[in-house]
Amino acid sequence: MRDIRPEVTAAARRANDAVAAADEAAVRAPSGLPGWSRGHVITHIANFSEAMTRQVEEALQGRLIEMYDGGRPARDAAIEAGAGRPAAALQRHLLEATTALIAAWDKVGPDDWERPVMHRNSNLAAAVYASWRELAVHTVDLALEPTADGWPPEFCLHLLDFLRPRTPEGVHLVLEATDGITWETGAGEDRVLTGRLTDLTAWYAGRTPPGAITGQAPELLPWP
Repeated sequence: MRDIRPEVTAAARRANDAVAAADEAAVRAPSGLPGWSRGHVITHIANFSEAMTRQVEEALQGRLIEMYDGGRPARDAAIEAGAGRPAAALQRHLLEATTALIAAWDKVGPDDWERPVMHRNSNLAAAVYASWRELAVHTVDLALEPTADGWPPEFCLHLLDFLRPRTPEGVHLVLEATDGITWETGAGEDRVLTGRLTDLTAWYAGRTPPGAITGQAPELLPWP
């Protein structure tokens, strides 16, 4: 596999840069996710980073551990409990959590990538991509800067491939990017959408594209 840890580090930096100047009004304001303030999104990124750090560190010791103690209910409760903190506390939590995550990934050696983790019942090679997705997508969800326009082509193609299960049965989805890439999935009725690769990827990820998309879009299934 290609070592994408520099991309994960860059995504963590963008997340922190995005919230560094946020004041109290900004962190209380709505995010790009329905029902969540920016404080919710910041807390989720930080909590995810802490949970993934444990996945990495325990895997390196040959141990498996749940992603979140108490499962999804505890995860959701922790987000609600942390979302209303002052801006400075949210910023500090995000910086500390992402710094620890990057440090954990830096410990992974070339022979460690196949070590199993409980996150999605996968391994460290898959989990580092999960880290990239969470940081990159949720930074956009902050509805600050950057936007999906900043997603590089490699990330877009990875995210599209990860999200293939969103295409409903009986649909042959073709995404024709005006920047020279065509991506397709599924079988059945042709649905062709045209736009920039970043816009098409944002749409497929359930986010509002910064730019225009043309074509008849199908109703997508939930995230896998």
